[in-house]
Amino acid sequence: MNSVWYVAYGSNLALNRFRCYVSGGRPAGGMRDYIGCRDPSEPADILSLHIPGGLVFSGESKVWTGGSAFYDPYAGTRVAARAYLITTDQFADVVAQEMRRPPGGPFALALSAVAQSVETVHAMGPGRYETITRVGLRDGVPMLTMTHGEAADLEPSAPSAAYLTWIAAGLREAHGWDAGEIADYLGNAVGVKGRWGREELVAVVGSSSHISYRMKLI
Repeated sequence: MNSVWYVAYGSNLALNRFRCYVSGGRPAGGMRDYIGCRDPSEPADILSLHIPGGLVFSGESKVWTGGSAFYDPYAGTRVAARAYLITTDQFADVVAQEMRRPPGGPFALALSAVAQSVETVHAMGPGRYETITRVGLRDGVPMLTMTHGEAADLEPSAPSAAYLTWIAAGLREAHGWDAGEIADYLGNAVGVKGRWGREELVAVVGSSSHISYRMKLI
């Protein structure tokens, strides 16, 4: 088996944002150009789903400023997600880029070697997205995501408008939610609640239908 379902819950909910990791480019509003995977092929399949857990926004993103999204598998809520069927090597390259490591480098090769065998949680290191978590199995293919090892213990911090715009675009694409539904969902997340008002969120969500990304020229 050479495939996994990469389960996205943050800005990679939006297909065009995820494509920056796969084929290279810079997402609108971001401050980083991505190299892309060694294999720039599109996902073989895409599906929408919910997984048990919760969202935590924490830290200071070097791409978006403000807090980054992390998955807490132990929270007693539900996370709206999107799964991409990609190769194991592509998944490893995506995680490597998330950690500012090169596609096909030592980290990516080490992750490729263990990804299929992850049963619950596997920590590749202490980094913010170095904990690989298996959230299910579909058609015999493992469903994996990446997060921080102790997401519930992270210090909350408010995400930026640019970051929330991409997440909102992905929620609209994947789940067909309107601005109010997206604002209510994000407004209950740790790091957003108490820091972003509902009207502010609705305004940000409303701008998400106009975002685009710049493809890397090949």
